[in-house]
Amino acid sequence: MFEDIIEFIQETYGTKDFIPLHEPKFVGNEKQYLNECIDSTFVSSVGKFVDEFEDQIASYTGAKYAIATSNGTSALHISLLLAGVENGDEVITQPLTFVATCNAISYCDADPIFVDVDRDTMGLSPVALQEFLDSNTTISNNKCTNNSTGKVIKACVPMHTFGNPCRVDEIKAICDEYNIYLIEDAAESLGSLYKGKHTGTYGEMGVMSFNGNKIITAGGGGCIVTDNEALAKQAKHLTTTAKVQHKWAFNHDQVGYNYRMPNLNAALLVAQLEQLDSFLNSKRGLAIQYKEFFTNKKIGFVTGIKGAKSNYWLNALILDNLKQRDLFLEVTNAAGVMTRPTWTLMSKLPVFKGCQKGNLNNAEWLEDRVVNIPSSVTTS
Repeated sequence: MFEDIIEFIQETYGTKDFIPLHEPKFVGNEKQYLNECIDSTFVSSVGKFVDEFEDQIASYTGAKYAIATSNGTSALHISLLLAGVENGDEVITQPLTFVATCNAISYCDADPIFVDVDRDTMGLSPVALQEFLDSNTTISNNKCTNNSTGKVIKACVPMHTFGNPCRVDEIKAICDEYNIYLIEDAAESLGSLYKGKHTGTYGEMGVMSFNGNKIITAGGGGCIVTDNEALAKQAKHLTTTAKVQHKWAFNHDQVGYNYRMPNLNAALLVAQLEQLDSFLNSKRGLAIQYKEFFTNKKIGFVTGIKGAKSNYWLNALILDNLKQRDLFLEVTNAAGVMTRPTWTLMSKLPVFKGCQKGNLNNAEWLEDRVVNIPSSVTTS
């Protein structure tokens, strides 16, 4: 069973050797820019490539400002702090996400609340969000208070799962209604659009990741995008140890964080950005091939919703049940075709098990059925 799927993936990638889930591609100016960076001796958090990267990623996404960070988790942590999330607050997010989302909430001494996802986007469901807020909260003094805990729900963090945009415009409207700060976890969705607008630009802030398995990478790195100048300035200040600018004095006016992206990483990303459009074309072409193949196999292939243009960072299948999912994972990985299940739901992890949650039927259904299949760029 599944031998024809393995054969198709091997033919698509032109090899019977090990096929990773998502490998990086360094086929442009990466070495040239790295050498230039090294020759300049500016290899840490100051240098021309950091500035170039911030300008280019802002331009690419349509945001007014971008702040480079050491990784996506640090970007989310700073965004939550700027949203005023602090000890005793709560943040709504989805249970189907990578643990970094909830870790960043915990860094603020806040608690996540888990609200269900939509099956077709695998991202936060606006219907479930509306139902939870209508049933469990009260707005007073322009604050959304959780009736059962008495705590303020400060922010909402939906994620664009595997690069597939969620219904973020509807989520934003609900957050505005309830005076909840919207921060988009767009860590996986660089190049993805929803209704013509780049993911990460619907909320007050959006965060992105450039980890080694992302569509463009520097081995690490992240960024915050925003249209708010004051937030952008404060984000840059906080991520550079809150150091007051001066030619030689070391003065820091608040608790800051060493979260800035090194110039070495930025050099890699500037080169990677030059290839992003070709990477996207390759990945969308691969998704078309997969869609046609799996339609004939009567296996669900996640294509996104109307109005969404996914980067197809990780292609996802939906199998019939947990037993079939586990068999698929066993057979494909044994054949050297790397496949993975989705994450264990955050609501099931011991550290977050006691957190409040709504009805999570869709997330639990997806957890039992979703697998990711090789999604690397197929052209050099």
